[in-house]
Amino acid sequence: MTTHAIILAGGKGERLRPHTLDRPKPMVEVGGRPIVSYQIEQMKNAGIDTIVFACSYKHDFLMNYWGSGDQHDINALYSVEDTPLGRGGAIKQAMTHLPDDWQNVVVTNGDNLWKLDIADLTQKHTDQNALVTMVVSPLKSPYGIVEFDEGGHVQAFREKPVLPHWINAGAYILSRETMPLLPDIGDHETEMLPYLPQDRFLVYKNDSYWRGVDTAKDLTEASKEVEQVFS
Repeated sequence: MTTHAIILAGGKGERLRPHTLDRPKPMVEVGGRPIVSYQIEQMKNAGIDTIVFACSYKHDFLMNYWGSGDQHDINALYSVEDTPLGRGGAIKQAMTHLPDDWQNVVVTNGDNLWKLDIADLTQKHTDQNALVTMVVSPLKSPYGIVEFDEGGHVQAFREKPVLPHWINAGAYILSRETMPLLPDIGDHETEMLPYLPQDRFLVYKNDSYWRGVDTAKDLTEASKEVEQVFS
């Protein structure tokens, strides 16, 4: 089971301004805590003790908050981009900060909120000898929908229903074998994932809580939700 994680924590979060004027998006507070802290708490519960923050924008704020990690019961390391590398390049650079004997690493977008059984995820990844296991979550409509019959008569309204599709939840496990496959500069979702052998590229369905926090409205709604989800 992996004890390492990489968190992509360099997002500017331009749609969340002014909340992101002095900090990267994953450090915006939801329910009185940084977004990324909800991920880290679950990582710790799954036995992950070394976390590499892949950071760039306002990285000083992030580093001042987490420090060495001692006060948060983690070993915090920092992979700082001197020039923009893209998410794939950022992951590849962050991998160089991992211990020499690492085999698998949890990788997450630090600006999402989710509830995830990380221990079960890593076990299934290992058992199936996957190169990449990608967490997917049900797609929830951002709008209410109207149901009507063939004659055009309204039958019902459904408020933001769950649709029969799954989305990339921004959480993965990557094996060490992916390191040379990642771009030096570019995005892993376009430069690596489409070219992986299908028999070693898996999904992990997670129908628990997931939310992207991209706008002020998301921030308000998420602040109410986390009180119930993480209480």
